[in-house]
Amino acid sequence: MNIFSDTTNFVALGTYICINKSDNMKNIVLLTRYLLIINKLQKSGSCTAKELLQHVNNGLEYRGHPADISLRTLERDISYVSELGFPISHRRNSGYYLEDKQPNYFKNTEELLLNFDLLNAINRDNAGSEYILAEHHRPMGSEQMPTLIDAIKNRYPVAFDYTLIRHNDEVIHACVNPHFLKESNQRWYLLAKDGETLKSYGIDRISNIVIYEHERFERDNSIRIDELFKDSYGIWNPTDVPVEDIVLSYDALDGKFLKSLPLHHSQRVICDNENEFRISLRLRITNDFVMELLSRSRSLTVISPEHLRERVYKVYEDAMKRNINPKNKQI
Repeated sequence: MNIFSDTTNFVALGTYICINKSDNMKNIVLLTRYLLIINKLQKSGSCTAKELLQHVNNGLEYRGHPADISLRTLERDISYVSELGFPISHRRNSGYYLEDKQPNYFKNTEELLLNFDLLNAINRDNAGSEYILAEHHRPMGSEQMPTLIDAIKNRYPVAFDYTLIRHNDEVIHACVNPHFLKESNQRWYLLAKDGETLKSYGIDRISNIVIYEHERFERDNSIRIDELFKDSYGIWNPTDVPVEDIVLSYDALDGKFLKSLPLHHSQRVICDNENEFRISLRLRITNDFVMELLSRSRSLTVISPEHLRERVYKVYEDAMKRNINPKNKQI
């Protein structure tokens, strides 16, 4: 078992390769080949070695990479893709195909390929950067990614210092068994077992990492990472907070944005006309979720539950008091 059976960590590797120019082009080409193989087999069901080879070489040529891999190289790639958690088998009559053991939450590589192509284009030393404008920041702590990926893949325990921002920047020492990497709101988090408890650690707050390469922990394969956060928004999934039915109303303009980028996978459209866009959701109401609602508060009306409406109102009320006459505030 290794981290690449989880989509997030497959993306993490690709992201790290692209944002770190010290990594050579060979790594980018390798990951591109693996994605092209998975993509072809997912779309076609099965194909011959000749068809698969042509698809991979065409994909490489389209992306500006050398398109000259051999059948022997393709066979090695297929073997490695299988080791990454996407088992590929071969039938005499129909050729290669993906077994049903592939993760259910990684059924479409089109979006992943697009994101990877964008990252590659943004950071490649060629004309691509003339047409794509990236953000001016990179996630803090991203230099920790290769170390953590290696520890997760090889089941090495890790120890590190961790800064608790909500507790006056107190620094604690943690020794954990790393299991997953997860991205949320442009930040990366390590999900690790501390004893029997699964905890999350913001990578930007991790320092002084030590890898225990002479030890191995037993990975907890009972963790369903795809189920763990299905009722939450972001990285926080407090089980003491109930899952609730939520109804929100926006104007038609905000509705267009929420249709193209839903708040949550549970989002369902109740009303969509020129006067109103109304949706229902079902998830835990956490601080992360409330902050996301406030980011599009221009036309937001909380229909239900009432306590969420009161919570949003209190945020507005406090903000109005702070900003009604800021000149009176002492600096």
